[in-house]
Amino acid sequence: MPTSAELRALAGSARDAMTDGARYARDAVTRGAQHPVARKARDAVTRGAQHPVTVSARETVARGARQAVGQGARTVRDPSRRWKAGVIGVVAIGTIAGVGASAPWASAATQGTSSAGWAQSGPTTFYDSTSPGSIPAGQHAAVYADGAYQASTSSVQGRGNVLWIDTNGSDTNANALDVEPGDATPAQAAQWVNAKLSANPDTDAIVYTFKSDWTSVQDSINTLPSWEQSHVKYWIADPTGTPHIVPGAAATQWYWGPSYDITQATPGFFS
Repeated sequence: MPTSAELRALAGSARDAMTDGARYARDAVTRGAQHPVARKARDAVTRGAQHPVTVSARETVARGARQAVGQGARTVRDPSRRWKAGVIGVVAIGTIAGVGASAPWASAATQGTSSAGWAQSGPTTFYDSTSPGSIPAGQHAAVYADGAYQASTSSVQGRGNVLWIDTNGSDTNANALDVEPGDATPAQAAQWVNAKLSANPDTDAIVYTFKSDWTSVQDSINTLPSWEQSHVKYWIADPTGTPHIVPGAAATQWYWGPSYDITQATPGFFS
């Protein structure tokens, strides 16, 4: 049998071993956190949060929130759609405030939709927004001719030249057609282009769509006669956060922001 002194000595050794083990474990954790692989992992997470694609995704959420507010206002005005107001209102109030449906306006035919006078010698910049008042004064603007965010001429006073956007393929007097989920479809794009150019063969038809949907829209447009295809100008959304024009496009919406989006256009886009 071990003596009492020997037992105390063994207990002390056990405590020391446990203390040393705990210290070694803490050191291992610290060294692991400082290991180059761990540092690279943390850096990758940080870079991912700052990547233009991630930033664009956050801005897309903000843009959707603004649209929800406007849609909510329109729904409340329309008795047949009031049942949707509660859901839309929750989304709107929880995300962003201060933006409602745009003021009613007259037909695009009475708005001076011709883009004559936009001649330029180099790339130009213009802004679009669901809230025209957010577009900086003196800047060229693109606003909606119909749909939930119809703009009025008074809402774009003090801006440069104005490009009017049709959202559903019903207004061939508008300068551009918006082809994206919830608005016009690729098939409607071809119909709108044909109707617009049949009525006015000397004009151009601007078609807006996302870069990811561009091929589908082109497939539809390519069913039209070649002379009509030659009068189509593509306005492509590619929000990288850096000014650029996608090869093959006439204009690129390179920035999506909380108040407005920004587009860079090639020379002659508005001629």
